[in-house]
This record gives sequence, C-alpha cells and structure tokens, in this order.
Amino acid sequence: MAISLHNSTNISRVGFASPFLGSNSASKVSISVSLPSFSNLSFKSVETSSQQLYRISAMSKAESSSSDQVKVDISLSPRVNSVKPSKTVAITDHATALAQAGVPVIRLAAGEPDFDTPAIIAEAGINAIREGYTRYSPNAGTLELRTAICHKLKEENGISYTPDQIVVSNGAKQSILQAVLAVCSPGDEVIIPAPYWVSYPEMARLADATPVILPTLISDNFLLDPELLESNITEKSRLLILCSPSNPTGSVYPKKLLEKIAEIVAKHPRLLVLSDEIYEHIIYAPAAHTSFASLPGMWERTLTVNGFSKAFAMTGWRLGYIAGRKNFIAACNKIQSQSTSGASSIAQKAGVAALGLGYAGGEVVSTMVKAFRERRDFLVKSFGELEGVKISEPQGAFYLFIDFSSYYGIEVEGFGKIENSESLCRYLLDKGQVALVPGDAFGDDSCIRISYAASLTTLQASFERIKKALISLRPAVPV
Repeated sequence: MAISLHNSTNISRVGFASPFLGSNSASKVSISVSLPSFSNLSFKSVETSSQQLYRISAMSKAESSSSDQVKVDISLSPRVNSVKPSKTVAITDHATALAQAGVPVIRLAAGEPDFDTPAIIAEAGINAIREGYTRYSPNAGTLELRTAICHKLKEENGISYTPDQIVVSNGAKQSILQAVLAVCSPGDEVIIPAPYWVSYPEMARLADATPVILPTLISDNFLLDPELLESNITEKSRLLILCSPSNPTGSVYPKKLLEKIAEIVAKHPRLLVLSDEIYEHIIYAPAAHTSFASLPGMWERTLTVNGFSKAFAMTGWRLGYIAGRKNFIAACNKIQSQSTSGASSIAQKAGVAALGLGYAGGEVVSTMVKAFRERRDFLVKSFGELEGVKISEPQGAFYLFIDFSSYYGIEVEGFGKIENSESLCRYLLDKGQVALVPGDAFGDDSCIRISYAASLTTLQASFERIKKALISLRPAVPV
C-alpha cells in the first residue's frame, strides 16, 4: 500500500486503485490522502510539528528494530495457498470502485438480480424485527422454515425429506462448501463439468480434494457427455457437481440426459452427486427443471442445494439450504455449528414468506422471469448479428456465455494484443466501459460471461458500447 501526502488547503478524497486481475494476482491498493497546507502555520508550530514527527519516527525505528529480532512465521496454510481468489467478486469490486470514482461503467459481472426483494417478503423481515425476532436461531434453521422447505421440495421437485434432513445456511454457497467438506477426504476427486461456477474447484481444494474438470462443447449447449463422465470415473471419484440451470452458461439438463448420467453414477458406490439448483425457477419454456434426487436410485446419494438469492431477489439476505440423507446433513450441521452457527433469524422469516408465494414463486417470480427472458432474447439476437460470435442460447438463469475467441490474436493500437478472454475483457472495460467476466474464470477461455440481470435499457446501452469497441476489430480466423 502506497500513501502519498499532498500539500493542499482542502481535504481531498481517498482513492482506491487495483489492477484488472490476472490469473493469480492480488488486488493492489493505493491511497492518496491530502492534508491542510502548512503555509498558514507559524515557524514555531512547524518546528513543534517537526519535533513530533522526529519522535514518532524514532519510536517507529525502535519498534521496528525490536520486532526484527523476533522471527515471525507469516506463512499461510498450503490449503489456502492452493485456492485462487474469485474473479467474479474481484471484477465486480473493481467496477464498483470505478463507478464510485465517477467512471460511467456498466457492470454486468455480478450474478445479482436487479429487482427489489418482493414487498411481501421484505415486510416479513421488517415484521420480524418489530416483533423482536432477533435472537439466535437453531443451528440447522428454524423448524418453521425447514418444514416449509420440505413442503416445497415435495410439491415442486418430487423429493421427500423431513426437517432433520435439512440445514439452512447463510446462502447456498455456504451449503455447497459444507457439503464438500463433509463428504470429501484428502485425495478424493471431485468431478466438475466446465464451464463451471468459479467456486466449485476452489471448494474441492479447500477440502484437500482434487478437482477433475470435464470440458463441454458450445455445440452441445455446454452439457456433459455421459461417455466422457464414465471414462473419467476412478476409485478416487467421490463427488460429481451438477448445476442446472447453469452458471455461467444458462444451460438446462434435459431429464433424459440426467437419467443417462444417473445410470452411470449408479455403477459406482462411492460416487455422490451435489445438485446445485439455485436457478431452478429462472427457466424458459419449453425447458423444464428436473431435480437429480428425484431420479430412480439417486435420492440416497444426492445432496440437493438451493436458496432464495436468485429467484426471489434476496441476495443480501444470505439464505440457502441443503437437503440429503441424515448422516450427510448431520455432518453439514456439525461444520456449521463450529463456523457460523445458524442463519439470520430475520432472513428465515422472510424465507418462509417467499415459499408462501405459491408454486415456483407464483406470479411475483414469473414476472421477473418474463423480464429475464425478454432481455435474453434481445442479447441473443443482437450478439448473433456480430461477426465472429458463437452463442448457445441459454434456457435458464440470467447469463450469456459467448464465444469471442475469433477476436483473439488481434493487435490493438494503444492497448496491445488481445490474447485471451481476460485481455478482451480488459479491452472492453477500457474501450467500452463495460465490466464482464472472462471465461477462463469458469474454465473456458474462449468465452466471456455477460450477466443480463440488468434493465433492458442498460443492456441496450452496454451492447452498443461493446459493438462500438469491437467495430474496428476483425476476426483473426475465419468463422
């Protein structure tokens, strides 16, 4: 951290600057602080200030000298060193800092709905505060919410659980991490189709397990090939992670494909499945959601994760859950009891209200999904008209994962060479002032993820900026 003191009669703002993340780079921060001018001070006061600064400097040197004699081990755990920081979070934070500094950046990096939390849900949270429902909740979640979750899973997903087979956490992300830690041992393998959500491989590494990445093709709508899966299962395979609808591709697994995958999984007693279903309600007909645990023989080996952030626009409420057989859930509950303890009591009251909106969130959620679909259609049509672009039309969630690789290899005057998804994202941020996430963060460097969880007007403006930024570029290879 660099600190500079400027002579000024005014107090200037504190500014933060960080590079656009490289694959393993850490954010750097520079702070600029301005102090009042010394021009109006007397020589005596300046002398006094100098003496004070000298004493402070001398003390600092003495303390430094003393501390240097003690050799402090500042090394980190190998487990932590093996984990990469989230590019999605880093780019979102970087874009936010630019916006706060007055740069008109359009931020399409974060996977966060732009809608407000529905009023009936928000009111339930407000009422919880007014009624004093502000104490610790049971570690696994309130019985009221876990019972409501069981009802939802039975009615909407065709899978039966009891409240003691549910753990409510501070977001689905925590539920996934606890599941991985609960079932994976050092040396185990976690099978992850790519493109994947950025945190899956890192969670495997936190459990001292090895992520095994299986690539998919845009021509196959980024869906896992069952034959590829079967050929990569070993005696070390412990967990298969599936996400449908998918982040970052928006792909939805058809039931027939899931059945083929289930037949393969059934041959391997050690292999479990984590089914991430956080986007299940954000889906576009005729696509339909199938819970993996509802397939024959899969209930006993499936950990189903879901939550409230996406469909109910409750990202800041931090509320998710996991469902599974008792021994797995008890293990997740144990981990949670020694880390965060139970989720927010206020958020859980809001969660009960959310599940009370009706099947699949009722009209409130369907209205949001209708808007997402309109945005998707606009972007698919618009980007489909650009030269050198490949698109797999998403069937769910609110992301486009677009192949821009035909633009790689182009030298841009004043910028440099566009070599990969990261440099193209930097170019689009510099030239077009649109923040996107490079595909290498998701395991596919040929693509860039665009979140269309923003108003149609914002998306129209962002497309025009991107188009303008690319207008001078030509595909480096024929498409």
